[in-house]
Amino acid sequence: MFILNTWYIAAWGSEIREKPMGRRICNQPIVFFRDHATGKVAALEDRCCHRAAPLSMGVVVESGLQCGYHGVVHDCSGRCVHIPGQEKIPTRAKVRAYPVVEKNEFVWIWMGAPELADESKIVDYPFNDDHANWPHEQGFYHIKANYLLMVDNLMDLTHLGYVHGSTIGGNPRTHVEALMDVNKTEDSLSYVRWMLNSVPPPTYLAAVPFKGRVDRWQEFEFVAPSNVLQWSGAVDAGTGAREHGNRSGGFSLRIFHGLTPETESSCFYFYAPANGYRQDDPVATKELMEHISKAFLEDKLICEGQQERIAELGEKGLIDIVSDVSRIHLRRIVQRMADRERAQHESAPSEKAAGAQEKAAIPEATAAAS
Repeated sequence: MFILNTWYIAAWGSEIREKPMGRRICNQPIVFFRDHATGKVAALEDRCCHRAAPLSMGVVVESGLQCGYHGVVHDCSGRCVHIPGQEKIPTRAKVRAYPVVEKNEFVWIWMGAPELADESKIVDYPFNDDHANWPHEQGFYHIKANYLLMVDNLMDLTHLGYVHGSTIGGNPRTHVEALMDVNKTEDSLSYVRWMLNSVPPPTYLAAVPFKGRVDRWQEFEFVAPSNVLQWSGAVDAGTGAREHGNRSGGFSLRIFHGLTPETESSCFYFYAPANGYRQDDPVATKELMEHISKAFLEDKLICEGQQERIAELGEKGLIDIVSDVSRIHLRRIVQRMADRERAQHESAPSEKAAGAQEKAAIPEATAAAS
């Protein structure tokens, strides 16, 4: 199930340089390249209009993207602007272009109806642009699992003590018994989990010299259908983190989690762990990235294992438990998005047919009047 009328992260901006880059999104082959003159990113269907050779196998030239097969060139709009040895270019010589926006170090793409692409709906994440207060590195995993399995994983943190015991997890019981402040609406889900007077996990201890036990929080916001914003941290126990909002002076990190569907059974995972505790220390940022990437590799393996079993045995017979409340809610949000999109798509043909009938009736009426 793909939601098309939404913005997905297609790439880190740093991935798209002097050469075209191919990537499959929502099971559609896309090629990305930077305009030679402006440096802006463009996204086209990865197929030359001549003989269907992948444009990602071509080269960027001054006038656009040149196919590596016969030298046909398409500009950023997808229109063919040059055919070697031929002056006249057919009007139908073009490929589909996709709306793209570069923001907060990400390249965002709109896979649905171009006329509905509203840039104001792109997630606002200024922390990626604030390198002084939130130094970070850019992470990426290709995951052989449906993107929603990874979203489930991120929004249900009771797995931390089991999957991430040696990294960011800690005691499993601490996570299961965490205090939850949940905010749910029909189209949104966010929560803060509090683990008061708990033992700090290995990743936290490696970063900050705590006196002993800590008051730990995990703040998560689901931005449908595929993005999760995280702010996690800990301070010495009893210093008023929950009661008075005192979250400074300890361990603090922010992470943007972006899941983009590649196919029904694979996705791209973009993540940006930001150091909020030793911002002037590049080593701290590097070590944080290493710890977080190790933990996310554990998520990758567990979700890929899930996908294998679902593909083999299906989901019939699976049960829900008390910790699935948030997961069920977010799945309902995504399903409502899919239902709305399907309803819009189904109504479109009848509207077009009605318009065609109306146009066909006009000459008949004119002829009758004459």
